[in-house]
Amino acid sequence: MFTFSLTLVRHGETQYNKDKLLQGQGVDTHLSDTGLQQADAVGRYLREITFNNVFVSNLQRAIQTAEMILRNNTHCSGTEMVLEPLLRERGFGIAEGRPKEDLKNMANAAGQSCRDYTPPGGETLDQVRLRFKKFLKVLFKQMLDEHGWSRPDASASEASGAGGSASGTTAAAAAASDVALGGSADDGLQGVSVHALAVSHGAYIRVAIKHLIEDLNCSLPAGVKMSHLFSPCPNTGVNRFILTLRQSESGPVLSAARCVFTNRKDHLVNLTAAE
Repeated sequence: MFTFSLTLVRHGETQYNKDKLLQGQGVDTHLSDTGLQQADAVGRYLREITFNNVFVSNLQRAIQTAEMILRNNTHCSGTEMVLEPLLRERGFGIAEGRPKEDLKNMANAAGQSCRDYTPPGGETLDQVRLRFKKFLKVLFKQMLDEHGWSRPDASASEASGAGGSASGTTAAAAAASDVALGGSADDGLQGVSVHALAVSHGAYIRVAIKHLIEDLNCSLPAGVKMSHLFSPCPNTGVNRFILTLRQSESGPVLSAARCVFTNRKDHLVNLTAAE
């Protein structure tokens, strides 16, 4: 068994975000001044966590955010970022660079919800989910190649349940009951010695969270509302999962998964107050 944490962070604000314009993959913009402040803030929030591996979308807004996180980190001065195209934002086809309102209008004209609609040339939600599943395979292989199979961490027994068992919603959920909406930057990391960071994008992260929770039966913090779990991730929002792998004939597979929290933005409180 091998247990590690995965912390998913959305990039900081860009001018396109501020102006409510779609970026997707074809619009590769830098962070705005506010986005740089957000990236600095999330870096300070996560500064004491020793990230053993860092995976980053190869779009500039994600790279800049990851650079700020590593710059602020006390333990990661020598950690290299792995630029991973599988973490890129959902492609929005002809809607990229246009107001989000245009996407809503296209969806309405097609008789679909905006969230489910795929503009011409864009990626479907299933295609994005497939990319995330491929990323998990890459993640699992690299974590094991670099850190090897270890004795089960303390959290492995707590995280039982991924793959269909209802037991994952008991002890593990109770342990996380107070950290779903706010808390310490190291929530969920007790007993876990290997940590991965992934910096990605809003639409992609929402698909990733839905896959972990709905498809992989990830256990949830007690009392958390599904509307919060699946709400849009704010700029530099932080999400954390504890993942346990087991060996199989086809390679490493997920044995258990626990959601510690999603869409946390504690680090932005002072920034919001200052605006």
